[in-house]
Amino acid sequence: APNVLAAENHKKIIEFVREQELPHFHHQGVCHQVMIEEGYITPGAIVIGADSHSNTYGAMGAFGAGLGSTEIAVAWVTGKCWFKVPETIRIELTGKAQSGVYAKDVMIYIAGMMGMDGGTYRSVEFGGDYIESLPMNERIVFPNMSTEIGAKCGLIAADEVTLDYLRTQTPAQGAYEMIRPVNPRYERVIQIDVSQLAPQVSCHPDVDHVKPLEEVVGLEVHEVYIGTCTNARYEDIELVAKMLKGKKVNPFTRVIVTPASERIYKKAMKNGLIEILIDAGCTVTGTGCGACIGRHGGILAAGERALTTMNRNFIGRMGSPLAEIYLASPATAAATALAGKIADPREHLT
Repeated sequence: APNVLAAENHKKIIEFVREQELPHFHHQGVCHQVMIEEGYITPGAIVIGADSHSNTYGAMGAFGAGLGSTEIAVAWVTGKCWFKVPETIRIELTGKAQSGVYAKDVMIYIAGMMGMDGGTYRSVEFGGDYIESLPMNERIVFPNMSTEIGAKCGLIAADEVTLDYLRTQTPAQGAYEMIRPVNPRYERVIQIDVSQLAPQVSCHPDVDHVKPLEEVVGLEVHEVYIGTCTNARYEDIELVAKMLKGKKVNPFTRVIVTPASERIYKKAMKNGLIEILIDAGCTVTGTGCGACIGRHGGILAAGERALTTMNRNFIGRMGSPLAEIYLASPATAAATALAGKIADPREHLT
């Protein structure tokens, strides 16, 4: 816990879990990553959570939505919840991304194009051959950040990639239904050719304040944070380690890496990634939300600027309201860590 008040809240939660004899209690990691890893999220499920990024579960073909504490409590008591069925916006993503362009860049571009209220109380459906080509770690980025355009939920149709992930990477059991649109009626369809996109950055002070990377290259950065439910999966950490191997991060830039779950941390340790990161000058923390919510290290002072793999950059989120937060892909974060200023990852990718 970062302070006494948080510690008291943690204590109450643990006491409640024990008193109610709740069977599922995970004392590590970002909840959304753990929920997926533990096989709780399957296609067709309806999942509500007391966190706005519960939209993440749409990557598994499930309906995931964040609700307020009162609604969650009522659902616990009654086993029921009321929803207004949202209209659907289809985002059709086609083409092959250029080198150095990842799901995070594409989603940041979408946020800039649609704005923070562009999907308010809409079901935002992501599809197209680009989405179908992505592994699960990249797919998760889109429903996760649908929250940042105001969406009620973000959805990706379940396919063989989804089912293979469930079978091989989670303990989920059962026959999974291929949840896909049937005679869909869309409020509107947005078409994007991702092959035309360059790396993108969400700039201070809003997620939808988006610029192509080339327009902000060279801005001094005091902290790089690689973590969160958006971009702290094994593949993200592996990419960063590959870019930093045998090198040193800028001595005047703090570089913090927070794996999203214990499973990811252990795999990264087993494969030597943690050692590479530490040798490069990174601080690797325990699993959790970490600096994303201004806790557990990484607090920004007035006048400091951070480039992070987070999903939002609200004023004061990481500490001082006089600090600046920029959002980018893990690759851009790694390049920035080396330079001490916002840098293009394509210079380090082979």
